[in-house]
Amino acid sequence: MSYKLLIINPGSTSTKIAVYEDEKEVFEETLRHSSEEIGKFEHILDQKSFRIDLILEMLKHNKIDIKEMDAIVGRGGLLKPIISGTYNVNDKMLEDLRESVQGEHASNLGAIIANEIGNSINKPAFIVDPVVVDELEEIARLSGIPELQRKSIFHALNQKAVAKRYAKENSKKYEDINVIVAHMGGGVSVGAHKNGKIIDVNNALDGDGAFSPERSGGVPAGDLARMCFSGKYTLEEILKKITGKGGFVAYLNTNDARIVEKGAMEGETKAKLVHDAMGYQVAKDIGAAAAVLNGKVDAIILTGGMAYGKPMVNLISEKVGFIAPIVVYPGEDEMLALAQGVVRVLSGEEEVKEYK
Repeated sequence: MSYKLLIINPGSTSTKIAVYEDEKEVFEETLRHSSEEIGKFEHILDQKSFRIDLILEMLKHNKIDIKEMDAIVGRGGLLKPIISGTYNVNDKMLEDLRESVQGEHASNLGAIIANEIGNSINKPAFIVDPVVVDELEEIARLSGIPELQRKSIFHALNQKAVAKRYAKENSKKYEDINVIVAHMGGGVSVGAHKNGKIIDVNNALDGDGAFSPERSGGVPAGDLARMCFSGKYTLEEILKKITGKGGFVAYLNTNDARIVEKGAMEGETKAKLVHDAMGYQVAKDIGAAAAVLNGKVDAIILTGGMAYGKPMVNLISEKVGFIAPIVVYPGEDEMLALAQGVVRVLSGEEEVKEYK
């Protein structure tokens, strides 16, 4: 049996939508939202009706009948920590998203919009592997300050998808392999995958691991504390330095990795230093993940938008290629990963999970 799915992936300035028949994309569109449009809304959740209207209008314009869908799939948001899998959108999930239990983010709209559209046609709504997937071993949670426990917030959807892709392409089960996945996009996450679980990973949202195009990564803790109490900055300004205005933005005033790479390759000294420093830090994190896996690593997977950049891939590969073979899956394929998760449930290959 074939399943037709509407996929919805809300971002801060866009809403990606796609229609899949099983794992085949038959329609894809990115709806762009200007700062003026988004600026009209005080809170992210206030954008719900605005985004739904745009989605339905786009589908109608392309003669796509929403009633033909078997399920609606939304990008998972900042929920409470959960194990990996495909989840029904239920009342508890909607309540936690509306209350922003882990913070406000555009991805919180994914399940809410999917649920509303699903209800309108009496079809189920799901999310798959949101950023709060938590499979950390207890030893990985300790930070050195009991009040500051390490958290698992990262690119879970793409990390899981590419690890499973590698396993499938090598005729193995995901549960039988050890891989290190380095996702390099607006943020960077490096995960240690052991027998089907990501047992250690950096908090890619909130200041952990390598710096990235717009995030600071881990910074000197003492100096950060002194900066916070210097009286020069508000809490919001410090948080922006960590997420949004860190990394490439702080050093080079751009979050476009292509511009940084171009400058580096054309001999711009600062661009090359910053570009190479990020690769250096990602390589260090991969080395640390190899230690977590006791050196038993089947492959190192480089993924995310920056994996399109050959200079970055080559730099990292030169430093960590001695650990395990390097596999490159550039981009994110988030829409496909969302479709795959729901098809596994609808086909009976995997049991759906309930958020509690």
